[in-house]
Amino acid sequence: MSANNPPSMAARRVLLTGAAGGLGEAFSRALVAAGARVALADIQAERGAQLAHVLGAQAAYFAMDMADPEAIQNGVQQAAQWLGGLDGLVNNAAITNSGGKSMQELSVQTWDEVMAVNVRGPWLASVAALPYLKASGSGRVLNIASDTALWGAPNLMAYVASKGALMAMTRSMARELGPSGICVNAIAPGLTVVEATQYVPAARHQQYLDGRAIQRPQVPQDLNAALLFLLSPASGFITGQVLPVNGGFVMP
Repeated sequence: MSANNPPSMAARRVLLTGAAGGLGEAFSRALVAAGARVALADIQAERGAQLAHVLGAQAAYFAMDMADPEAIQNGVQQAAQWLGGLDGLVNNAAITNSGGKSMQELSVQTWDEVMAVNVRGPWLASVAALPYLKASGSGRVLNIASDTALWGAPNLMAYVASKGALMAMTRSMARELGPSGICVNAIAPGLTVVEATQYVPAARHQQYLDGRAIQRPQVPQDLNAALLFLLSPASGFITGQVLPVNGGFVMP
């Protein structure tokens, strides 16, 4: 398998959160190109609807606020109904909010906001998706973590803690859902060049460039092959794993 020869996702039904921009948009395009039908869930209605229009009949937009438990439940149900079931859930939606602040400067409100979206949201989305994933017979949950939780990025504590929690949840979920034939894994990207990382200081970007075994900027498309493989039937004996996709910046 390579980025130029990804596994087929034909007839696979996938719900992707945070789908309207950044990594989510790249994932949406890759999934549709590989043959999947994709429910694009996001809080950004205009961008989500526009992307669905561009992607055509294989994609549809569904409003979902990952900080709102009721919105998550309703969004998952509506997406599964449109798809006619669910084979894969990608917990991609996340917020940063705490970037550039020391642990002393971090507010309780910001901490709680980040945890609500980045930790509670994936848990609730997975619970809502569970009946459909069980019925699939080859259900997949893919959590989008971050290598910041593997090396302990400073001045980003709420986000780092939330992604560390997501990695731990991946392992626990894998144990719980394995008997139902559902594989649960995570991808931990490095600092990727997307609009959401524009605020990151140039020194941090340079730190990644200097520290990678493959010394170039990371772009969203670098993650597509791993994403497609871990959502495909081919990954049926892989679960509870965290895969860093970061050019060798972190090698756990």
